[in-house]
Formats: sequence, structure tokens, C-alpha cells
Amino acid sequence: MTNMFSLQGKTAIVTGALGLIGKKHCEALSGAGANVVVADRDEQSVKLFARQLGPQHSGMAIDVTDKESVVVACESILKQYHTIDVLVNNAAINDMFENPAMAKELSAFENYPLEAFQQSLNVNVTGVFLCSQVFGSVMAGQGSGSIINIASTYGMVGPDQRIYQNECGEQTFYKSAAYPVTKGAVINFTRFLAAYWGNKGVRVNTLSPGGVENGQNEIFIQNYSAKTVLGRMAQANDYQGALIYLASDASAYMTGANLVVDGGWTAI
Repeated sequence: MTNMFSLQGKTAIVTGALGLIGKKHCEALSGAGANVVVADRDEQSVKLFARQLGPQHSGMAIDVTDKESVVVACESILKQYHTIDVLVNNAAINDMFENPAMAKELSAFENYPLEAFQQSLNVNVTGVFLCSQVFGSVMAGQGSGSIINIASTYGMVGPDQRIYQNECGEQTFYKSAAYPVTKGAVINFTRFLAAYWGNKGVRVNTLSPGGVENGQNEIFIQNYSAKTVLGRMAQANDYQGALIYLASDASAYMTGANLVVDGGWTAI
């Protein structure tokens, strides 16, 4: 049974690898035996984190919205590791507002900036498209591979804006349209690609995580936790088992699926 989950000798790429969950994805893949390519925009930081994981891993600066950047990275990865076996499309933009006093006004749908919406589409959707096209084509050529697209519960259900209220019931900001729109697109792109490359031995699945506790204020954590069956937000390592399952032969007959790991958020 252990061998089914092994990634020994496999090459795995994680985009957006320096984020909170991205680092945990890398650690999980490394622990399962894969050679991990830590991919993000900061070259110095990706190389440092790759060294921390171990000598067999590599850090590579990639702009997922730039096809040339992805192609150059692909050539370098093949030169070093010869195969590409797992792709985790994890890079994404989730709205952050530098000025908290302006967050409510800017995040409201009526005022949400077009540039911010387009940037989210570019990273969250076009980035997944380009990385899948370039790295996935290698997998299709070699007759095997697993692509894991990271979506979200908000790709399946609309945001409950009430959880972004303070203890007085005042709205502090709104979850914008950009994140659920782009994550919904990722889920359906998974289905397209699974059907398109099924005869090439390339499996394509979605992992849809729930919210991760990461220093949010207590009222938000309480609001969020109350909507889950398990009564808590996720910890950053709660998705590692699901990721290894999708990456490995343990899920050999699974493609085009959306694996939801959200503590029961979407169950009720």
C-alpha cells in the first residue's frame, strides 16, 4: 500500500511554491520521494527554499503568465531531471488591500477595479492554462503524468459576505468576484483537460481547499469555523495527504474530479 503513494524518482513542479500552502505542497512531495521544482517569481527565495528541502530539489523563477518564462523553465527542468511527472498549479492571486481603511470600498462589487479583476484572470486562469499547456505537453508526449489544479470552495459556492463582518456586524470588506470566478474556471478547465488528454495517460484533477488559519482576527476565525462541519479552519498541512493521493498511483483511476477538502464547508 505504501508503494502506491510513493513518488520516488518522480519530478514534481509546484507553482506559487513560496506561499503558505505552496510550501506545504513542496514538503509533502519531497517527503513522498519526488524531486521538487520550487517555482515562484523570486529567484533567490525559491533557490533558498529548495536547498532547505534537500539537495535533489531545485528552485526556479517562473512567471506563470509569461509563456516564454514557462518554456525556458520547462527546458531547464527536462535538462536536469529528464521527465516531468507532476504539476501542481498552485499560483494564484487572492485580494489583499494595502490600506485597511479602503478595503470595504475597494472590494465592493460596484467599485472593484477592472485592473484587479484582469490581473486575477491572468494569474489564476491564464497561468494555469500556460503551465498545463507547456508542462502537460511533455507529460502527454511521455504517456504519463498528473496535473493537480488548486481551486477553492469558492469555485463551487458563492462567498458568504457575513463572515467578513466584525463583532458589531459591520462589513470590514467584501470577498470580490475575482477569486470565485477564476477558481470556478479552474474547476471546469480541469474537466476539459482530463477529457482531452485521457488517452495520453495524463490525469488532471482539482484539489479544492477551504480557508487556512493564518493570523486572521479572532472574530473572522469564529465566523468561518461556525460554517464548517468540523468547527475549525484548516491548518496549512491539512492538504498534504490529498495532494499526495492525487499525485501518486493511489489515484490511478481518478481524473476530471474535484477533490474537496474543506472541513465540511460545502456539505451544509
